Amino acid sequence: MMTQELIKAYMLLCPLAFEFQRKKERLRNFSGFCHCLLCCSHLIISIMTFRDCKLYSSCLWATSKLFFKSSSIVVAPNPIRPFLGSIIPQAQGYKNSFFVPRIYMSASTVSLAKEEKVQVKGSGLLNSVEDQHGGVIINMEEPMDSLDFASLLEASLSQWKEQGKKGVWIKLPIEHSNLVASAVKVGFRYHHAEPHYLMLVYWIPDTPDTLPANASHRVGIGAFVMNTNREVLVVQESNGRFSGTGIWKLPTGAVNEGEDICTAAIREVKEETGIDTEFVEVLAFRQSHKAFFQKSDLLFLCMLQPHSLNIQRQASEIDAAQWMPIQDYAAQPFVQENELFDFLTKIWLSKLDGKYTGFSSLLTSTSSLKKSYLYFNNNDPSLLLSSKHYQP
Repeated sequence: MMTQELIKAYMLLCPLAFEFQRKKERLRNFSGFCHCLLCCSHLIISIMTFRDCKLYSSCLWATSKLFFKSSSIVVAPNPIRPFLGSIIPQAQGYKNSFFVPRIYMSASTVSLAKEEKVQVKGSGLLNSVEDQHGGVIINMEEPMDSLDFASLLEASLSQWKEQGKKGVWIKLPIEHSNLVASAVKVGFRYHHAEPHYLMLVYWIPDTPDTLPANASHRVGIGAFVMNTNREVLVVQESNGRFSGTGIWKLPTGAVNEGEDICTAAIREVKEETGIDTEFVEVLAFRQSHKAFFQKSDLLFLCMLQPHSLNIQRQASEIDAAQWMPIQDYAAQPFVQENELFDFLTKIWLSKLDGKYTGFSSLLTSTSSLKKSYLYFNNNDPSLLLSSKHYQP
């Protein structure tokens, strides 16, 4: 009988709490009121039979949790468990006790409990770090319900606006894609995507947006490799623009993320032809626009010296590969009719005659001690000899 009366009292208090929230009356003692409801629910469970407990606990837990999720007040750590532990020792720290409502949660409820922890941890705001340009970066590492995320994001944006923040970056791992729509709804836009995450951005102030755009260029290499017989290494591709045309061309390929141009040239030649090479210099480079998915394109033409001659073509991408006399390569109709290819061929011939100098590579250090390659014209070696950092 006592159990039924307590349940009735609890259910009468629930609509009253919702009415307070609906009218948005931010009462100072609202969090304490919620704790009273939680305490009531735990006491009900503690005096009920095991069968009744299973029947009512999930309802009581979900209702109690809703108070914390809907309230804008950040509450203190829950004192209920220590309180129950003082009167029912099994309730404190004993996971298998039915006095602890967590044992009756479904899998989805457990997930929601984790989400609530994220909210409390951020004091009602999303966890973020400041960047070096007056903005903030949010890295979503834990799962969260999309409605909870939308509420926290709105509150966070309001505070960041008051603080004078500018750009907001949200990094969403692919497993948290359920949050994309909530961010877009409040004005976020896509910035870039990688295999495992999506980056969204938002500009807060009423000033021109100065957030940097996504990478605008793709970088590639072309490899000019010539043996001592003045034969150039050429291939016929099985895929792409030149597939099935019978055109002999230089080995080419894209530079990988974090890869140096000189290293990429050596790798591409090895992959397509099996030839080991050494980087000599960058002979020239060209820039084009609206190429790969409307991005601009930079192609660096590199000269390499071969250290092997036995060709082993890459069967998946190359139909044929050979050493071709440079005069035969230059005589191809495609090369002669294409202004760019014809001009590049003249650069190679000029280089072979000692009348042209390209850009050599020099490994240097930046102010942050990061290693990077400098490509420069080495026509005057005295410039290097005068540098205290140069080591031949």
